[in-house]
Parts: sequence; C-alpha cells; structure tokens
Amino acid sequence: MAERKWDPKHSKPRRPRDKSRFAPKPKPARPPIPDGVAVLYGWHTVAAALANPRRTIRKITATENAARRLADEGLTLPVPPEIVRPDAIAARLSPDSVHNGLLVEADALPALELEDLTDEGIALVLDQITDPHNVGAILRSAAAFGVSAIVTTARHSPEATGVLAKSASGALDLVPMVTVQNLARALTALKERGWLTVGLDSEGETNLAAANLREPLALVLGAEGKGLRQLTRETCDIRARLQLPGMLKSLNVSNAAAVALYAARQRLGGS
Repeated sequence: MAERKWDPKHSKPRRPRDKSRFAPKPKPARPPIPDGVAVLYGWHTVAAALANPRRTIRKITATENAARRLADEGLTLPVPPEIVRPDAIAARLSPDSVHNGLLVEADALPALELEDLTDEGIALVLDQITDPHNVGAILRSAAAFGVSAIVTTARHSPEATGVLAKSASGALDLVPMVTVQNLARALTALKERGWLTVGLDSEGETNLAAANLREPLALVLGAEGKGLRQLTRETCDIRARLQLPGMLKSLNVSNAAAVALYAARQRLGGS
C-alpha cells in the first residue's frame, strides 16, 4: 500500500476548541441600593432593627431557618419575609460577610441634632473617623458602657449601613447618633451647656485615669494615624492620654474608645 502524503492544500483546518464552558461564570451584579435605604444583615443587627420603633422596615429577606428563629424569638415582623436560599443573600454582600440567613432593607434612622442631646451622662465625639469597622466597634462599646449618644460629622463619616451596622452588632439601633456640620462649633456649644470636653491624645498632658472628670462628659476621639485635628484639640477642655504600661503606647481607635470609657466610668464612680 502506497504511503499517503500530507497535502496542505487539501487538509481541513483544525477547528479551535471551545473553552467557553470552562471559563468562570460572571458573578451576578448586585442590585443598586436606593438613596436613604440601609442594608442590614446578621442576626443581632436585624433583631435590633426590628425591635427599634424608630426604624421603618421595607423588606425582609431570610432563609427558612432564620425565619423560623425570628418566629421562635417572638419578634414582630412589619412585613412578611421573602424566603430564599443562603446564596441569594450572600450574592448581595461582600464575600467575607456573615449574614446568618438574614438581610433587611430599611430606611436610614433620622439624624438627631445637637439640640436633641440631653445634658447628662457620657457622649463620644468622633473626629473624622471614616473606617466603618472602627465606628461599628465604637458603637458596640458605647452601648455596653451606656453612652448617651455619639456625635459625628456629616462629612468624613461612614454610612450607617452594611459593614458598620454589622460591626456594631445591633448597637446602631441602641445608641443615638448626632450629626453636626462643624465639630469645633459643636464642642463649643456643648461646653456652653456645661459639658466637660476631653480629647484623647497620646501626647496629652493628663492621664485619663487620674483626670478630674464630671458629667456631662464628652470624650473626643480622632482618626487613626492623624489623631485629633488641631482645632478640635484646641477646643477641648482637657487633652488626656491613656496610660499604657507596655512597649506600645497607642491602640486601635475602637479599642482606645473601650478603654477610655472604662477609665471614665471608674473615675466617675462606676455610675
């Protein structure tokens, strides 16, 4: 049998392999969030929102297990929940979000004015702290130590939704938030109403644990790295430091808030 020779003129071109079926499928686009709507997820966050009469709930998305738990806990649901699979909730959130089978769309809480703040107890004043994890953790400590309110600026502050609400573990609906346009003017107004304003500063001349504190007391915290802005620092009655015994003399701002609240409560007599 004669050997068959390959002729490029009569050979059929090889069809390229279809690799599209092996390509990763594009992730579904997250639906846009309307203005003024807060997305809340996680058990403690959602439970606190449902229990807050100041919250207006628009929509509840839950897995079967989460909906059953809501019923078992006796929580009043203003709207019937939409039952979905867990991955339907996960698709609306960042990959590392722990939602516990619950997601709620609600109206943002109405912002309070400085005039709404009662002149008693301890308030935390945040000077351009923008990280939502930190603000959420500060809210959680504030709820634990019975803080009367948190004062923050309208600009350079994270939105009270999503990551912040989850980090707060329900405290967003427990601690009143006061929004001001100018922090230095707000501190001056508080001082005129009898508040003692104490700025936390690693270089402060006074040890907070030994400071002469009284109520109403405003503890002022600055952003990590930058600390208190100059005008904020100059406006405070006292610039106090946390006396730390270790080699490091600074803390994450949310940890510093918790330590400062404990020291202040001890100094005020544990009230």
